[in-house]
Amino acid sequence: MEATKPDTLKGAFTVPEFAAWAGISRTRAFAEIKALRLFPRKCGRATLVPRDEAERWLQGLPLRQAS
Repeated sequence: MEATKPDTLKGAFTVPEFAAWAGISRTRAFAEIKALRLFPRKCGRATLVPRDEAERWLQGLPLRQAS
């Protein structure tokens, strides 16, 4: 059995965790939220990105065209 990274078991990410998962900066993550391309949830003061929303966002990115 392979070792599983802890973040693969999470149901939701904080914005910095989401940014690290997606390979983008924290600033870019907040820009995606402001542009209404990423829809986080609030839990008290915490801003959380549910895993299904993170995966939806990733699938919605345009494909890179071959040169």
